[in-house]
Amino acid sequence: MRLVIARCQVDYAGRLTAHLPMAPRLLLVKQDGSVSIHADDRAYKPLNWMSPPCWLTEEPGVWTVRNKADESLVITIDEVLHDSTHELGVDPGLVKDGVEAHLQELLAAHPETLGEGWTLVRREYMTAVGPVDLLCRDADGRHVAVEIKRRGEIDGVEQLTRYLELMNRDPLLAPVQGVFAAQQIKPQARTLATDRGIRCATVDYDELRGMTSKEMRLF
Repeated sequence: MRLVIARCQVDYAGRLTAHLPMAPRLLLVKQDGSVSIHADDRAYKPLNWMSPPCWLTEEPGVWTVRNKADESLVITIDEVLHDSTHELGVDPGLVKDGVEAHLQELLAAHPETLGEGWTLVRREYMTAVGPVDLLCRDADGRHVAVEIKRRGEIDGVEQLTRYLELMNRDPLLAPVQGVFAAQQIKPQARTLATDRGIRCATVDYDELRGMTSKEMRLF
């Protein structure tokens, strides 16, 4: 990963146009080719970004990032304050807490909880940006990616959005629908998911555990 802190302005041209005036910002260039621009006044969401596949061209004082849709992100650099590159290696992924991991296990065993006629294809289906919790097929044989959280928040929707963007580029999988499953889903997360065509599913952990225990009874 390359970290650059620079005084810069940013101009995006694509489906719309956007401009960030000159100011100190953090530029992240990741191994997957993505480029994102960050400020110091928010938690994780970049001010602007270009998702892979995209290509960075560096010229003196100007970075130009383009993607296959011919959208461009032009970063005009006035002064570089820091420039370093770090090898992070393969990330082991997020370690889920006990409830979240058990939810995944239970939904994998009972995919029909999320939809009648659903079947499990694979748990922890790996994508280039991490594993999606469950890959299922619905009753019509279409693929569905399921992201499972104990509490559903906006970052979980963003995570599933990244998975879907990559999976829908694979002709063997596409079209892939998304389901965001959690014990509780915050209203903001539900609104964002709905806007992106992702279905939300509220799951009852105790009820799921009860399904398992009933199946194990003899009488």
